[in-house]
Amino acid sequence: MKLKYYKNFFTVIFTFAFFVLLSCSKNAPTENTSLPKVILSTELGDIIIEADTINAPVTANNFLRYVDNKLFDNASFYRVVRIDNQPSDSIKIEVIQGGLGFDESPLSLPPIIHETTEETGILHLDGTISMARNEPGSASSEFFICIGNQPELDYSGMRNPDGQGFAAFGKVIKGMNVVKKIQSQKDKGQMLINPVLIKSAYRFKGK
Repeated sequence: MKLKYYKNFFTVIFTFAFFVLLSCSKNAPTENTSLPKVILSTELGDIIIEADTINAPVTANNFLRYVDNKLFDNASFYRVVRIDNQPSDSIKIEVIQGGLGFDESPLSLPPIIHETTEETGILHLDGTISMARNEPGSASSEFFICIGNQPELDYSGMRNPDGQGFAAFGKVIKGMNVVKKIQSQKDKGQMLINPVLIKSAYRFKGK
């Protein structure tokens, strides 16, 4: 009688454990190997970006057009935002910004529509890459990378008073040490005294 009881007991435990493990495996985050990867080769090291063309197709493919047309070759990271260099901002963030530069460039492609984080579900977390902009729908060539989670850059966040947030479109999958190294460079009013050169930007074919 006891043997039958123990058999039933262990059967129940085994079945429960099996379904728990199955549920966890379904919900476990996995790298989407189908998403395009880009290497930003800077003078301080390489940053590998995964562009989310599924959830943010307009913004991600805009970034890839710059990459494929070699428009980011010899561009730079030129702006760093840290807690200590934004004294007049009530809502503080930490990012590095790069692209063709603050001034309008003849290499810039036409602006794109604004894909909000509410639409894409891509939040401004540590390592997220997103588009710099003025008005919604004005983003074109300039992008930034988050250091730490930055919820005030999401839709309804108040870093930008219009509450539309910024258009996140991917994440850094390797090279956050380089991002942080860039952020630590000397600046004057958030602008790097010596911008960090992006020597080349190209699609990564490896795993």
